Amino acid sequence: MTPTLRTERLLLEPYAPEDEEDFVALFQDTDVSRWMGDEPSTEAEDRALFGRVFTKVYAQDLFAVWAVRRDGELVGHAEIKRTEAVDGHEIIYALAPAAWGIGLGTELARALLDHGFGTLGLSEVHATVAAENTASLTLLERIGFEHTRDIDEDDGSTTRVLTRRR
Repeated sequence: MTPTLRTERLLLEPYAPEDEEDFVALFQDTDVSRWMGDEPSTEAEDRALFGRVFTKVYAQDLFAVWAVRRDGELVGHAEIKRTEAVDGHEIIYALAPAAWGIGLGTELARALLDHGFGTLGLSEVHATVAAENTASLTLLERIGFEHTRDIDEDDGSTTRVLTRRR
């Protein structure tokens, strides 16, 4: 079950059905989506993804997925889940551009780390980041993640794997 987490300025809580429009808007924002997944998704695909959060992820308690709110507004998305790409647990996060540049990404990533190390009892947590996403790479390195390897993608791009140990 996805727990509710709180930071100084953020509330991470399970999505509610009424979050669909904000979820789709976040995932359809090209400044956000360029760093999430392999290629841009359609609005219909993002709506289907939102539906699967309820029918699959929450229903089967597969992993934690959060709506990230600030002052009651949905400003981001977060997950922590086991993935084969890193053979361990990976944090995934995204913030709307209006929430960039004021330290919320760092606050969010730290909350995910605390959950991974504390609640889940993990000894290490990973993140995969496009090599061109310097903002996210810098953020993660600032909170103790270290570059461990690169993944050469089929499209010629590079994904950096970063790891933070307890």
